[in-house]
Amino acid sequence: MYQYQLPRYLPTADELPCSDDTPVDNELQEIIPSLLKSILELLWKDRMNWFFGIDMAIYTDPEQPAIVPDGFLSLNVERVFDEQMRSCYTLWEEKVPPVLVLEVVSTTPGGEYTKKLQEYAQMGVLYYVIYNPKRRRKPTLEIHQLVNGEYELQPNNPLWMPEIGLGIGCERANHGALMREWLYWYDENNHRYPTPVERAELADQRAERLAAQLRALGIEPD
Repeated sequence: MYQYQLPRYLPTADELPCSDDTPVDNELQEIIPSLLKSILELLWKDRMNWFFGIDMAIYTDPEQPAIVPDGFLSLNVERVFDEQMRSCYTLWEEKVPPVLVLEVVSTTPGGEYTKKLQEYAQMGVLYYVIYNPKRRRKPTLEIHQLVNGEYELQPNNPLWMPEIGLGIGCERANHGALMREWLYWYDENNHRYPTPVERAELADQRAERLAAQLRALGIEPD
């Protein structure tokens, strides 16, 4: 539960800026969170108690600047308020902090391993995920878990997160006609959940196999 000493007047989300107007300098900052969100929209299509924000301002105090992660996941919140959707995420309205925050390190580092580590810990974010595609001697993916108010780096890739009911990790695969390392969601047995495109391809393959079986029986499928 969100508990801070706040000023008497608390603006609504509609009254606050929706981002920090800082342009991204790496396409991955948009593509990777969008990929994760698209998979969630299939996995949790019947659930209305979650929200995944991309490049959206998070406010802990109306008198302080917003924090704008590349992506974040919140549970036990309304998925949709109304047809206008969310403009930003205010902790005094939502009542709960994000359970997971994602930062994709860009060409110009923005304190992902220092300042933001402290900010997200203070906010109460349970899992802080940092993806740095330019790393060569250290892992590109770091997953930090909040333990007794401080982050502890977890060794697993993917990492199962029981509080969320998902794992998160990275592996090389083809997405958007590009073979490279991407971030994905996983089940408890470390099996990767397919993307919407992959799921559609699997459905087409099953339909083709079924049609072939019917033709072998002398039945022409419609």
